[in-house]
Parts: sequence; C-alpha cells; structure tokens
Amino acid sequence: MRLPREAQVWLPAYLKDVARRRFTRRPRVERVWVAICDHFEPLGYGASNSLASERVDVWRKHWPEIASRYSDSEGHPPQYTFFYPEEEYRPEFIEPLAEMTRSGIADVEIHIHHDGEGRQNFIDRMSRFREILFDRHGLLRRAADGKITFAFIHGNWCLDNSGRGGRGCGLNDEISLLRDLGCYADFTMPSGAHPSQARMLNQIYWAVDDPQKPKSYDTGVVFDPRSEFRGDLLMIPGPFGFQIRPSGKPMLEIGDVAGYMDLYEGRVSGWLDFAPRLGGDVFLKLFTHGAQERTSKLYFGEARFLDRLFSYLDVATQRRGISLRYVTAWRMRQALSMWGVMRGQSGNI
Repeated sequence: MRLPREAQVWLPAYLKDVARRRFTRRPRVERVWVAICDHFEPLGYGASNSLASERVDVWRKHWPEIASRYSDSEGHPPQYTFFYPEEEYRPEFIEPLAEMTRSGIADVEIHIHHDGEGRQNFIDRMSRFREILFDRHGLLRRAADGKITFAFIHGNWCLDNSGRGGRGCGLNDEISLLRDLGCYADFTMPSGAHPSQARMLNQIYWAVDDPQKPKSYDTGVVFDPRSEFRGDLLMIPGPFGFQIRPSGKPMLEIGDVAGYMDLYEGRVSGWLDFAPRLGGDVFLKLFTHGAQERTSKLYFGEARFLDRLFSYLDVATQRRGISLRYVTAWRMRQALSMWGVMRGQSGNI
C-alpha cells in the first residue's frame, strides 16, 4: 500500500494510537456527542457576491428542512456550526446563519485565513470580527471574565505557523494570541496528509505554546476535566485512522463529511471507534466545506447525503445501544467541562 503524503509526520503517532486503543481497558461507550464544523466560505474560490449569496440561500432553505426530520436521543434536532471566515465578512451572509442559530439548529464561530500580515494585524482582525459577530448579530458569548469567547478553525490548516515554509500563517505565538483573545477551543485538526497534522491523535488535549517555535500544538497534555491543569489552548480534533471503502481500497479517515467522500454505514461506525473518548463518552467532531457546490449539491440533491449521514448515525448508535447527542462546537466544549461532575452523578455524562 502506498502511504499518503506526510506519513513521516503522523504514521508513528497513528501506530502509537492504535496500540493505545487496543491495549488500554476502557469502559463501554454510553454516549456520543456529534458536532459538525463547517469551514463555511461563501466567497471561496473567487466567488462573486451574487454566487456567495446563492450559496448562503441554499443553506437557509434546505438546512432547516433536514434538521426538522431528525432528532437525537433527547429529542434535539441536529446542530450545525458554521465557522465563518473573517476576511469574507458580509452582514447579509452572516444574518441568515444567525437566524438559524436563533432557531436552535446552528451556531457561528470564527475561521480565518491569513499569511504573514503580522501579529498586530491578526489581533486587530480577530478582535474586530469577534465584536461584530457579538454586537451586530447576537452571536458568540461572553465568558465569566466578560471577554467574548469563540471557537476557532485556521484557514488552510496552518495553525500556529505549521504550514510548509511558514506559509499560510506567519505567527509562532498564535496559540498564545488565541488564548488571550478568548478562544475556548480549536477545532482545526485533523488535517491528514498535510505538514500541519498534529502528532496527538484521537485525544482531546491542551496545547502549551512555545512562542518562539511553530506548531506548538503538535504535542500536549491530555484533557482531564477533574484536573486543575489548563494549557494555552484546548484542542478538540476529529477522528483519525484508516478505513476500508466498499471497493476494498483503503482511505485515510479524518472525519471529512464533504459530499465527494464515500459515506456508508461502516465508515460511520469507524468514526465511533476512532474519535476521542472520556470514559464512556465519545466526542465526534466532523468537518466539511459546505458552501462549495460540489458539496452542497450532494448534501441537498438526489444523493441526500445529509439525510444518509443522520440515518447512519441513528443506526450505528442504536445498534451499539449508545445515546446520541447532537451538539454545536460550544455545546461540545460545555459537555467536556461538565464531564467530571456528571460522571460522579451518573457514571458518565
């Protein structure tokens, strides 16, 4: 088998993760928390304003219809988190997403593409966008210290200057900057066959920044809500592993639910095996680029990709006797925070 690119980065870590999961005794899975995190870029690939508007309208029309057809084990509809790029801000594109957020089926967090513009430029852009989303659109939240808090996905995967040759970022201290700006968790990983891929696989963990070096999230301290330890940035990655397609060919699994990817019951079941766990709880973060036509047409067209996704999740969890919980990125972070408390009350949350 020919290995994917950048195997020298992730293959040793993957083998270590396989051994960890195989030889570590773990309790039976009781719950799975599912968050779909969209790198939502309506102006991506040079789209005009009119095309971008059409892309947003597709979601405003079809997502509420699909969300109304499914529910989790507590009767809540599927949730969808739009990570919207700062550089593509247009109020008329954000407001439909805010409308779906107010309806209880979506949320909006922060995505950004930048490339060497400098530290203060990054701080200014992020601060301004954070405040616009909160003040103008009623999005995001205030933390206990009064600071607006947000989740983050880095454009082109290049978190903390991890792109090849420093391209796509330019900030070795980006993790510290995100911490200071109010980021409650990063959802960028995994990036798969890319130099930015972290060596911490299938674990939720704290990254500790070295402001002089890139890619400080490459390793970290495994998250334990019962511990007082707090790193600089909480990393919530999606599943990472190998799956076998129905054709018999292997594929590198990184939780991409783009419409051009294979979707079948076995793949969904594999997500439950790979995804990070705390006790009997699985935290499954999936991602996509849903504004792209090649994805949205399959999501909402005859292929009924999203309907199949939620149907397969129902089947996989019912077959295993697992409680299914649909959450936004924010709600997933809250569930992690409450894990130790709720575990003491009822075994696991």
